[in-house]
Amino acid sequence: MSLLEWIATLVSGFIIVFALMPSLIRYFRARKEGQMIREEGPSWHEKKSGTPTMGGLLFIIAILVTTIWVGLWQGQLRPTTWILMFILVLYGALGFWDDSIKLWRKQNEGLKAWQKLLGQIVGAIILTVVYQHEKLPMGIHMPGFGDWTMGIWYMVFVIIWLVGFSNAVNLTDGLDGLVAGQATIAFGAYAIIALHQHQTDVALFCVAVVGSLLGFFVFNHKPAKIFMGDMGSLALGGALAAVSILVHHELSLLLIGIIFVIETASVILQVASFKLTGKRIFLMSPIHHHFEMKGWSEWKIDIVFWTVGLVAAAISVATII
Repeated sequence: MSLLEWIATLVSGFIIVFALMPSLIRYFRARKEGQMIREEGPSWHEKKSGTPTMGGLLFIIAILVTTIWVGLWQGQLRPTTWILMFILVLYGALGFWDDSIKLWRKQNEGLKAWQKLLGQIVGAIILTVVYQHEKLPMGIHMPGFGDWTMGIWYMVFVIIWLVGFSNAVNLTDGLDGLVAGQATIAFGAYAIIALHQHQTDVALFCVAVVGSLLGFFVFNHKPAKIFMGDMGSLALGGALAAVSILVHHELSLLLIGIIFVIETASVILQVASFKLTGKRIFLMSPIHHHFEMKGWSEWKIDIVFWTVGLVAAAISVATII
C-alpha cells in the first residue's frame, strides 16, 4: 500500500465519525438517553450526568466500514483482519448490552460480571483458534530471550490478555478524551510495528482505528458532547490486546498501554490496601480520580497521561523495529 492509500484509510475513518456523530448525539439527546454517573465518583462529575453515551457505536462502524472497503480495494482482507473485526464487534456488543441495561434501568450497573466475563472468554478462545489455524507461534515473545513456547497454555494467556486489557481500558475511561487519546497512541504504535513486519492487514485495521478515534475525539474532548461508553472501551481494549498478539509482541502492550496498566494497578492496590489495612493508598481510584482530587484539571491529567503513554509507546516501538 502506498502513502496515499494509508492516508485514505485514516481519512475514511475520520470523516465517517466526524460527519455522522452530530446526528447520533441529537438522536440520543432526543431520546434522553444519557450516562448515569457513579455515585462513588467525584461529586463534580454529576454535571456530566445525561451526556449521551454509546458513542463507541459509531467509531466501531467506521472502523469496520473503512477496514472492509480498503481491504477489498487493496486485497488485505485476510483471516487476521476478520478476527480483529470480530473481536471488536463481540466486545463492543458486550459493552452495548451493558450500556443498554444501564440506560433502561437508569442506573450505573449493567451486565453481571460473570456475563461479561463469559463473553470475553468466548472471544479469546475464537481468536486462539484462528491464530492456531494461521500457524502462528503458540508462545509469548520474550524480548531478548526469543519465544517461550506454551502450547495449549497459550490459550489461557490469550484469555487473560484480552479480558485483562478490555477491562483495563474500561477502567481508564473516566475522563473526557482520556481513552480516545491514549488508544490513538497505542494503535498508532502497533500500526508502525505491523508495517515493519509487513503485516499490512493488521496495520490497515490499526490505521482505521486511529482515524476513527480522531474523528470521535472532536466530540469527546472536554467538555465531552458524547462518551464512548462500555461499548467503545471494551471493544478498544479487546482489539488492542488482539493486535499485540497478532504482531507477536504481546508483552509490548505493558509498555505501549502503560496508562491502562497503571490505572488497573491503582484499583487493585487500592482495594487490597483497604481490605488488608483499612487504609487507602489513593484519594480515589482509578488513579486519574486521585489527581482530580488533588486539584488537577481534566485537561492537565489528559495531557500528562498522554505524554507518558506517547513516550512509553515510542520507546517500545524503537526497541522492536
